[in-house]
Order: sequence, then C-alpha cells, then structure tokens
Amino acid sequence: MPDFASLSPAHRAWLRFKRHRLGYWSLMAFAVLVALSLLAELLSNDKPLILRYEGAYYFPIFKSYPETVFGGDFHTETDYLDPYIRQQFEKPGNWAIYPPNPYGAQTINYFSDAPAPAAPSRENWLGTDDRGRDLLAQLLYGFRVSALFGLALTALGVALGVAAGAAQGFFGGKVDLAGQRFIEIWSAMPELYLLIIFSAVLSPSVSLLIVLLGLFGWMGLSDYVRAEFLRNRQLDYVRAARALGVSRWRLVWWHLLPNSLTPVVTFLPFRMSAAILALTSLDFLGLGVPPGTPSLGELLSQGKNNIDAWWISLSTFGVLVVTLLLLTFTGDALRDALDPRKAQA
Repeated sequence: MPDFASLSPAHRAWLRFKRHRLGYWSLMAFAVLVALSLLAELLSNDKPLILRYEGAYYFPIFKSYPETVFGGDFHTETDYLDPYIRQQFEKPGNWAIYPPNPYGAQTINYFSDAPAPAAPSRENWLGTDDRGRDLLAQLLYGFRVSALFGLALTALGVALGVAAGAAQGFFGGKVDLAGQRFIEIWSAMPELYLLIIFSAVLSPSVSLLIVLLGLFGWMGLSDYVRAEFLRNRQLDYVRAARALGVSRWRLVWWHLLPNSLTPVVTFLPFRMSAAILALTSLDFLGLGVPPGTPSLGELLSQGKNNIDAWWISLSTFGVLVVTLLLLTFTGDALRDALDPRKAQA
C-alpha cells in the first residue's frame, strides 16, 4: 500500500472522506436513491414491461398500443389496469410482466374500492392522494424531479459563482469594485416578488424556475471564490508562474482555480439541499412546477388540506427529511475531508 504522504491531495481527501463512515454511506445512499428514481418507469408504471398476447410480444413502456390490439372495443390507448384487459392477459398462452408498483405518476386508480384519498392497502402500498393517484409513484417521480432540479440549479449557481468570483479575485481593482457593487444591487432585488410576477406572466416550467433561482443563487459562492483567488494570487507559486511567462488563462485554469475550489466542493451538498427546499416551498405555495408534475411540495399542500389523510403528510415529510439528512451528512464529511488542518491526518 502506498505511503499516505506520497498520495495526491485529492486522493488523500478522498481517503479522509471514506473514513467518515456516516458521510460516505450517506453519499452512497443518496446516489442509490437518485439512480432508482432515474429508473422510475421500470419500477412504478401502469404499463407492463413486456407482455405476450396471442403469440406476439409487446413492449408498452416504449410504444403505445390501442385497446383493439388486445381484444378491446376502443381505438384509444390501452388502460392496462382495466380488469377486462387483465383478464385477456390471463388467458392461456398470454402473460404480462408489470413493474413492482403498477401505477405511474399520473395514474388514477379508478377501480379502487375506497374513495380518494385512500389509506395504505395491498393495492396502493402508501395509499393515494386526493386525486386517486398512487402515493408511492408520486413520491418516486417527485423525488426525481427534486433531485434533478437540485443538481441543475447547483450546477448553474456554481458556474456563475465561480466565474464571477474568479474574475473579481484575479483582476482585482476596478473589476473587483464594480463586481461587488453589482452584487450588492442584485442581492437587494425582491426574489420572491419576481417569481410571483414571472409565474403570472409566463407559463410555469422547471426550466424557468432554474433560470430565475440560478440568477440569484450564485452570489454567496462567488464571495468564497473571490476570497480564495485574492489570497492565492499573492502566493509564491503564482508569482513564479507569472515570472515564467505563463498566460493568464493557463494561470487561472491550471493553478489558481484548482486551489480555490475547496469551499465550492464543501458547499455543494448544502446548496443542493437548499435548492430542493426552495422547489418544495414554491410548489407548496403553487408557484413551482407546472400542474400535473409530480412534486413533494404539492403533496405537502395536499396533506395540509386533508388532515385526516395522515399518510400523505407523513410519507412526503419522511422522504424530504431523509433526503436533506443524507445531503447534510455528506456535506459535513466533505468539510472535514477538505479541512486544511487535517491535511496530514
């Protein structure tokens, strides 16, 4: 095994992160949850994964088939939860393989014996919401929307924050002064009011939310990058690189930036959890994703409006708490692993 002191700083930081068991396994658990959510159509869907009918094979999750193909009377898309269609698949020689949870994000269980919202049962493991949609499917697809939204918003905020902070810290002087004044003015803008105005004028969409929140979510990070650049540009290795004639772009990209990203990496999980909370809060207020999109915030709003349906609030709150805890534990482990005081640990 190689000597710890001979390893690269990134490798040593990774080994310190792995020694933080809670943070390491939190990252692994969050990665598994995101991977499962990306496979949501294979885990929770009202269409069979594959079926055999009268000697032919069909793949409904990839292609839509009219009901007449399976002995029905209508030319509309097949409802694979229809008892008549299921009876067709149970005839000799026919079969269908359904996902573990046979409900999609927008599937309404019209054949349920209980009125919506229905309590957990063998048909709907976590119950249904007030529209009759399966709650487990809503949580799975809603978590995917939240996780991807958090990743996209974090990436946009990091890109803008690093670019702005690097420019201010590297050039300094008038560039730094103008940048700081712009940030002070821009941070004074009423973000919530702007979201309300744009939601009223434009059609709500996930991309619109990412753009609007991304325009305000980079300023805090830019301050850390700016401070790191102002500190690092005075160090001997930067002066030596300049004396050797290294270009500005190469100096920034290969020398200053890699040594200034510690606060960026440390804050990534916390920024992502803040993005998920922001989306959930906006959806709770009705200012988030378009209607019909699976959303944790909408489910919390349903739970508030249906106090007796405890399963809606409890399961949604549980998913949200677990997600934020995993990201928080991961952030704590990253902070300890990148702590310069533990570089020799």
